[in-house]
Amino acid sequence: MQKYFQFKELGTSYRQEFIGGVTTFLAMAYILVVNPLTLTLASVEDLPDALRMDYGAVFVATALAAAIGSIVMGLLGKYPLALAPGMGLNAFFAYTVVLGSGIPWEHALGAVFVSGVFFFILTMTGLREKLINAIPVELKHAVGAGIGLFITFVGLQSAQIIVNNDATLVGLGDLTAGPTLLAIFGIVVTVILMTKGVKGGVFYGMIITAVVGMLFNLIDTPEKIVDTVPSLAPTFGAAITSLGDSSFYSTAMVGIVLTFLFVDFFDNAGTLVAVANQAGMIKDNKLPRAGRALISDSIATTVGAVLGTSTVTSYVESSAGVAAGAKTGFASLVTAGLFILSLFFFPLLSVVTAAVTAPALIIVGVLMAASLRKIDWSRFEIAVPSFLTMIVMPLSYSIATGIAVGFIFYPITMIVKGKMKEVHPIMYFFFVIFILYFIFL
Repeated sequence: MQKYFQFKELGTSYRQEFIGGVTTFLAMAYILVVNPLTLTLASVEDLPDALRMDYGAVFVATALAAAIGSIVMGLLGKYPLALAPGMGLNAFFAYTVVLGSGIPWEHALGAVFVSGVFFFILTMTGLREKLINAIPVELKHAVGAGIGLFITFVGLQSAQIIVNNDATLVGLGDLTAGPTLLAIFGIVVTVILMTKGVKGGVFYGMIITAVVGMLFNLIDTPEKIVDTVPSLAPTFGAAITSLGDSSFYSTAMVGIVLTFLFVDFFDNAGTLVAVANQAGMIKDNKLPRAGRALISDSIATTVGAVLGTSTVTSYVESSAGVAAGAKTGFASLVTAGLFILSLFFFPLLSVVTAAVTAPALIIVGVLMAASLRKIDWSRFEIAVPSFLTMIVMPLSYSIATGIAVGFIFYPITMIVKGKMKEVHPIMYFFFVIFILYFIFL
């Protein structure tokens, strides 16, 4: 095992990798709660049962998809990168596709499955790696930061800190309401823990917030801690079954599938690049062994869809594990093992409400927005597309739309600046594709 992961060459050890793997798990364990809440649209009242996924099944699918994805990444990619259903993509799945478009969640899973298969093929041909490497580094950072802002916006909404306002679109909510006060308390506690450098501060912040919520009767106390694993039956295989439904092949579904392709590709690329950059793995704007890393997330996305969850991607929280000493894929195997163990602690999830998860969403947004410092804001031709990529995501409530707007403006500003030759030909291809995207989708 030491030889396979090159412990000696990289100057690491089992202890160092184990600590790194545990740290990564603690930093991203919130997904076990947030993803089921998001995909089941728990915060939406009076929703028809047909549009709401089974909470227990989604929890199991989330844990298994994270474990499988991390194992494949560890063994194949040999990177200390853990995978799980992606934040932002799960919101797109739930709020845009299912809630906004009224598409059955079974068909949405089918779209995720198709995108995973398609990207696996693209990765095997090497085309996906070339497309990612062609994206300017500044736009890669802007995509990661934009996703962070989008996640933060979702967190502020779920905590009712930001609410609908007919006069100004959005406004400040009732900060005296119990659940909102609990969320604010959680934000303060999590910020303190993260500022103090506590490993797994996001996870511990959720625990403290949940305990305080129970003490003040804002959250019901669970009757059990350990229980049998919930059934995966309600969601398992639904993605495959949906492909046999003739209604899946409607004109509306074509648009959904294509949008998933865009969102999956660019969100995954942005997050992978952001994590790899944080870990110092990118050399000359290229990711070593990128093909293997991309195959890993393609496999995880396909398997995850079959299990019953949205697109699986590399997690920016892996940088916490890297900071704790992780250098090889063995750390990812440790993280995967902990996700499997978490299956037996399902009853504890009843204490994790929207008020408890909101701080995690907001803080993760802060971590992802850190990539903004790597954008050269003094160059207007770079600042405009980067800013638009970042800001349009939360304002349009769409990751794909933010990427499309930024990628359209990049060639325009570069051409006007007289730097046409500095733009990769693939970026002109994206320019045309996204113009067509806005016209037809």
